[in-house]
Amino acid sequence: MPGYSSPRMGIPVGGLRTGSAHLWVTLRAHKMGEDQTNRLFRIRQTVMEMLGDRGYLVGDFDSRMTKMDFIQKFGESIRREDLTINKSKKNDLSDQDGSMQEAPNSVYLQWEKSLGEIDRGSAWPEMMAKNVFLLEGSMIYVFFPSDEKVGMKHIKKYVELMKSDDVPRAILVVQQNLTPFARSYLLELTPKFHLEVFQEAELLVNIKKHVLVPEHQVLTTEEKKTLLERYTLKETQLPRIQVTDPIARYYGLKRSQVVKIIRPSETAGRYVTYRYVV
Repeated sequence: MPGYSSPRMGIPVGGLRTGSAHLWVTLRAHKMGEDQTNRLFRIRQTVMEMLGDRGYLVGDFDSRMTKMDFIQKFGESIRREDLTINKSKKNDLSDQDGSMQEAPNSVYLQWEKSLGEIDRGSAWPEMMAKNVFLLEGSMIYVFFPSDEKVGMKHIKKYVELMKSDDVPRAILVVQQNLTPFARSYLLELTPKFHLEVFQEAELLVNIKKHVLVPEHQVLTTEEKKTLLERYTLKETQLPRIQVTDPIARYYGLKRSQVVKIIRPSETAGRYVTYRYVV
């Protein structure tokens, strides 16, 4: 009863229970906040590793970010929308002999445009030293919608931003599956805009680091041509990998691309195979 006091302690029992319940709720909320911070940190870390493996420029600060760095940058109560990422592909404009080719004006314009997401203290000198420039149309956005359910209105908002910034590709990191209408709308946007969808649960762990996943290398168009000519093959004669395969999605592979797979071998040292994306 609210007014009842313990005869021994003289403490209102109802008040004690209320206080304990309040403390339990507070501790639970704090624990949930910590869990979410850790979850979003791991997801963002995987996304950065994935972008780096796809050939996008990821600065030292982003690639080596600790959980403490993450909290200092985004705060204790993290808003998913604040996690938005904008990166550009790395393009080496050096000739075979190391001399520098003349870069078009659009390269420098796009370089300047991208500096907001680049760690000036580390990425800029690294780019200068390696003659790495950012080419127009090579950028990608990564969006983290705050709403659990993502529909057409969210997609349209992101597409408008992509249009205004001339960014043809994006990744959506969602908490739940997209609505059926949103999925249909994504198909309508192809090929002008390409939006990939990952659920947060898929990015808690980097599948590329799993012990059973061999090394994958995506071949360039020229490397693919050389491979087919060397073995007198048509691309359709190669073993296949589905575009929906988890590792194909990790690398953002498209149909007709070829990926080189390198596995360790006890006899030969390594065993190389190729897969055609279908």
